Amino acid sequence: MDVADFWRFLERSAEEETHPQRRAAWLEHRLSRIALDHIVDFQIHLDAARRPIDTWDMLGAANLIMDGLCSGDSFWYFQPWLIGQGRRWCQHAAQDPDNLVDVPAVQALADRRPRQWADADWPHWEDLNAVASLAYDRRTGQEDGIDDALSERGHRRPADPQTAGRTWNTDSAAEIERRLPRLNRLFPRERYPRP
Repeated sequence: MDVADFWRFLERSAEEETHPQRRAAWLEHRLSRIALDHIVDFQIHLDAARRPIDTWDMLGAANLIMDGLCSGDSFWYFQPWLIGQGRRWCQHAAQDPDNLVDVPAVQALADRRPRQWADADWPHWEDLNAVASLAYDRRTGQEDGIDDALSERGHRRPADPQTAGRTWNTDSAAEIERRLPRLNRLFPRERYPRP
């Protein structure tokens, strides 16, 4: 499976299912029907797709969208959600996290506060992290067998954000306005921590 196939799989899942859990189940089922090497490829491509969006600026953008409720785990699950928006939108946001304002799924969140979002609306997709592993397990009957296959290919699957770039206070109103002006207008913060 090459990188174009990886993106086709993801984008097809969005055509087939809209709910994140059903999308993940669709992907797991489809992946379990292809060659084991291709399942491993899918995981490698997913991990590679994370790298350009695992940055402090993207963390700040996710935190702004979530009104300051983006923990390390939330950011970890935000990344596959963004990847799940498709190649075009993921790469557009990777160029500049302020470009998230152009992503239709982000725009759909803007008219409501996080407390008003349904579970399926939240910008996170934890289940995508596990689809290749579950498909591999289903095919081989060996739990966590994909880890050995990844290791044989010299790949270590990350387990949490490895946030790149210069650190900054993602709760600072001034920094948010400077770094994410368009997103800040779309998602005005409801609260800021006290100094």
